[in-house]
Amino acid sequence: MPESEIQKDDFVREIIRGDLASGSHKAIITRFPPEPNGYLHIGHAKSICLNFGVAGEFGGQCHLRFDDTNPAKEEQEFIDAIKEDVRWLGFDWGEHLFHASDYFDQLYIWAEHLITEGLAYVCDLNAEEMREYRGTLTEPGRESPYRNRSVDENLALFREMRAGAFPEGARTLRAKIDMTSGNMNLRDPALYRIKHAVHPRTGDSWKIYPTYDYAHGQSDAIEGITHSLCTLEFADHRPLYDWLVEHVPVPARPRQYEFARLNLTHTVLSKRVLTRLVTEGHVTGWDDPRMPTIRGLRRRGVPPEALKDFIGRLAISKSDSTIEMQMLDHSIREHLNANAERRMAVLKPLKLTIRNWPEGHTEFIEVQNHPSRPELGTRKVPFSGSLWIETDDFMEDPPRKFFRLGPGREVRLRFAYLVTCEEFIKNDAGEVTELICSYDPATAGGNVPDGRKVKGIIHWVSAAHAVEASVLLTEQLFQSQNPAANGDPIADIDTGSLEILDGVKVEPELAAAEAGYPVQFERLGYFNRDPAQEDLVFIRTIGLRDGWAKTQTKG
Repeated sequence: MPESEIQKDDFVREIIRGDLASGSHKAIITRFPPEPNGYLHIGHAKSICLNFGVAGEFGGQCHLRFDDTNPAKEEQEFIDAIKEDVRWLGFDWGEHLFHASDYFDQLYIWAEHLITEGLAYVCDLNAEEMREYRGTLTEPGRESPYRNRSVDENLALFREMRAGAFPEGARTLRAKIDMTSGNMNLRDPALYRIKHAVHPRTGDSWKIYPTYDYAHGQSDAIEGITHSLCTLEFADHRPLYDWLVEHVPVPARPRQYEFARLNLTHTVLSKRVLTRLVTEGHVTGWDDPRMPTIRGLRRRGVPPEALKDFIGRLAISKSDSTIEMQMLDHSIREHLNANAERRMAVLKPLKLTIRNWPEGHTEFIEVQNHPSRPELGTRKVPFSGSLWIETDDFMEDPPRKFFRLGPGREVRLRFAYLVTCEEFIKNDAGEVTELICSYDPATAGGNVPDGRKVKGIIHWVSAAHAVEASVLLTEQLFQSQNPAANGDPIADIDTGSLEILDGVKVEPELAAAEAGYPVQFERLGYFNRDPAQEDLVFIRTIGLRDGWAKTQTKG
């Protein structure tokens, strides 16, 4: 049984089990609440899997809610992309799709309630002045000179703010809590700010917008969320979350719980840095297969099941840690090894001619599509006297542990015959361009009548039947385990992390491969037909472990 299917026992699930057992909740309702100001990344996938996962495990429901409270940064494009990514991961919110903007009218009424109760006031300090008055972690803040306005004056000014009477930044509505609190989030936080921007859903009907801290908890309450699961950076915001829920006449009392966010080696998940990667041209876009975005992982060919399995293996804890990228790689390889059909492709072609092959003859070899899954069927692969093999499968002067072709050396062609290299041809630059070999007709399909031992097995593609394609070879975008450790992570980019190979030779079956189709290229790794291109292009999802490469590295 995969680890992701084993019953989980972490603090979130313990809390839920306890709440159900005590009767404090009869049903579990969670939510995934992204702000639609960008594309989701693998860190969001952890939150998606946790929120939708626990809801499913306990017979509850998970809402998808867009916290669309900042129209200056939010776009319909991002809303659509987020929906698509959540569905790609295999989750469905059903009828439970919401937006914070659905509650703008109610949130405004509750803001006036806070004013009436003397718990909120309109402040004229600008952003810089507010930061100055707020104090520091070691020094208390100072009360705004506008803190003691009357209820009537605050109501009048707040209504004028709503009507668009003031420019952006001129005024804010702030909660009246405690400017000396050790928690900076309780030092009279902003609840509303003026923004003259067009909202994707409400247009220009609003001139003021609630802050995330104000809208979030109240939206949870409106929807009846029982367990508001957030990452650890929101722990300091929980006292404000609870204060607002306590002082606003909400219909329910949700509770916030924090868990550790996902941190991966060789990866940056900062939205600011990811945006720089795109806007500064370090990657080809948000779906670049080297990006940790869900769109990038998807285009690279990472199966959603593998991503969910990886997340399912992670501990849900209250302390931050960094996960080795190899753990994700393991889940990807494990899934693809079990499910990806096998094909042959030659990335860097070298011509191999069999001089004793019957002229004009083509043999069709029946090959299993998967070595351990007969239900996936077979295919017939054409074999002829003119083949393509990998350039790296030949060395003019091979060392002792090189078990591929060299002068006078014999190898097995995968699924076919033993061949011996008798000659090689070079061009004017001294590069080997063609091998002249002979084959042993008695060695078809793995047979060796005389029992001789041949260690090397190489793949091939029939030259007359080969289909030409391109391949994107991707490596980790960043060189260091912690790209931000020494300053700007952009400086840690591996400029050789993307290699484009044209003129790749693939077997004819691959000509009709569908976009997103995963396949193992024999001996080379797992690949996926690029869904972003109409031409026949494959992206390497992840490589295979290469014993010879390890030997070379060790020297």
